[in-house]
Amino acid sequence: MDVIRLLGIRDTPLSVEEVLSAVGDHAAGGTAIFVGTVREQDHGKPVTRLSYSAHPSATDELRRVAEKVAAGFPVTGLAAVHRVGDLELGDIAVIVAVACPHRDEAFRASRTLIDDLKAEVPIWKHQVFADGSSEWVGACA
Repeated sequence: MDVIRLLGIRDTPLSVEEVLSAVGDHAAGGTAIFVGTVREQDHGKPVTRLSYSAHPSATDELRRVAEKVAAGFPVTGLAAVHRVGDLELGDIAVIVAVACPHRDEAFRASRTLIDDLKAEVPIWKHQVFADGSSEWVGACA
């Protein structure tokens, strides 16, 4: 049985319930989930809107990151989805979840998954600030 249950780069709203359901497993004693949302400010400046773009290789890179986490921890279920396109304040941008036999393993695996996704998967954020300035952020979430 493949422990990587759900991966995706989507242009539609993300569901915490879908991700949590995907990783459910009777062998798991702990499930850790991280939900990244669009916040109203960054660098102390008000954000008015943002969008995410993904390189065509993003799904393959997401799988590579997920496989690395699954190989490094006793994972019983893993899921990661990231949104692309235009998002509003409060929208969910990314969800990762990892189930493991024990809570500490689940926390560590989930943290590794989101950190590696952010650092290695080619998804870029373009945010526009209230003063009219904007910036591209070289990684996701």
